[in-house]
Amino acid sequence: MSKLWRILLPAIVGVLALSAWEISVRLLEVPLFVLPPPSAIAVSLAQDLPSLAESLVFTLQITLGAFLLASAAGISLAILFAHSRLAERALMPYAVVIQVTPVVAIAPLVIIWTGLDNAWAALFILATLVAFFPVLSSSLLGFRSVDRGLRNLFRLYGATPWQVFWRLELPSALPHMLAGMKVAGGLALIGAIVAEFVAGSGTATGLAWRIVESGNRLNMPRMFAALLLLSATGILIHVLLSAVEYLLLRHWHESKVRSE
Repeated sequence: MSKLWRILLPAIVGVLALSAWEISVRLLEVPLFVLPPPSAIAVSLAQDLPSLAESLVFTLQITLGAFLLASAAGISLAILFAHSRLAERALMPYAVVIQVTPVVAIAPLVIIWTGLDNAWAALFILATLVAFFPVLSSSLLGFRSVDRGLRNLFRLYGATPWQVFWRLELPSALPHMLAGMKVAGGLALIGAIVAEFVAGSGTATGLAWRIVESGNRLNMPRMFAALLLLSATGILIHVLLSAVEYLLLRHWHESKVRSE
């Protein structure tokens, strides 16, 4: 299969699916408030784009901030755990608690603690908690997967702990770290949306609140337009992180060298 065909095939499938959706809705005369056709969604997207774009910016700010903080905290703790079993035994159970506790369960507490008039801080904290654990677990796995023979070789040649970390441990863990960050990028967006659904007091201005508002008004085309922007944002985040992963690994890691 040629490279051009691999690129065009998803687009062809998408066009066929949208065409079937449009035709089916019109032939069956499905009410607009139940399932709008793609054409109505496109019209709503064009008409409401300014307000939806403003909400998208708000959601993106939460997502990117939470992703960066979760990545920094996860990688830092992974380095600490990889070099200190005591720290891992003391702190890892709490990281697991954060992972397994549903965000909808702790969202009311976070909202109360940050104040009802400080919705941005509450959403930021909740999105960070959702995105944190994949970076921690993947990075820790990477640091624990360093080849013992290479580690002993570094020590044999008198390498300092900093040289071992910078030239051996960090490159060895980098593919795992990047994989965790790719997962965290999508989870940060999901966390921001779920947190805003839970917090939905009407004061928030993100895309999640636009979806809730549209649903309450039975404005299904606008709701689907907001969902379309969310999906496109998630895809864009994944593509950007995949590009960063490729640029950092393409010259030396087998997963990227073989894919070229």
